Amino acid sequence: MADLDITTIDHGRAKTHLVHTKYVNWVILQDDDGITLVDGGYPGHAGAVAESLRRVGSDLSEVQAALLTHAHIDHLGGLAQIGRTRSFPVYADPAEVPHARREFLEQADASTLAPIAYRPRVMRWLQGVVRLGALDKSGIGDTQPLGDLSALPGSPVAVPTHGHTRGHSAFLVGDGELLISGDALISAHPTTKHRGPQCLDHTFTHDVAANEAAVAALADLDAVILMPGHGPMLCGRMRTFVEQALAR
Repeated sequence: MADLDITTIDHGRAKTHLVHTKYVNWVILQDDDGITLVDGGYPGHAGAVAESLRRVGSDLSEVQAALLTHAHIDHLGGLAQIGRTRSFPVYADPAEVPHARREFLEQADASTLAPIAYRPRVMRWLQGVVRLGALDKSGIGDTQPLGDLSALPGSPVAVPTHGHTRGHSAFLVGDGELLISGDALISAHPTTKHRGPQCLDHTFTHDVAANEAAVAALADLDAVILMPGHGPMLCGRMRTFVEQALAR
């Protein structure tokens, strides 16, 4: 079982929980109507997703839907595993739906990782994530395009952030005070010693220029809490986070 560190933000009628693990994060949106999951880790994290729900006083039976920030295996894999025994809809940006269905695969592989695989941090990361199912190419064949999400627990609002993948999406919750940024904007990653707001290494990003433009646009948001796809939660001005990330 993965070590889970859960940080909770209470919005009054709803709660947002950041589930942080060594390799990747996911988010639980919780209110009186149930649960919306945002991402679900690697395939090997399926049990950890269930455990994280138990720790916030819920379980898989209360999941009304899952949202994908994007369809890389470290964000989709746990949901794909859970979906074999539990049924709930999975949504993604319309441009990301065919990626989630594995009509194409758009993520780092042996050829793109080769130039950086010699780095000790990258080698250790690879050893860990392979055990979690990083080589699994499974998708979620019935992924549906995002629409009006207001009826879902947590009432998330999609924010297109195309670039890390062609259909990457972030989500605002808590009346816009909190941004779930996926991999567009992160705060740490096992492959680098850097901490704080940053964009992932170019190796992991489909369109670097588009991702940087998407991150730049986040500076206009009023959110003061950032829950990233990798690394710990950040609190502060979104414009400052964006400036620091793009400066790197």
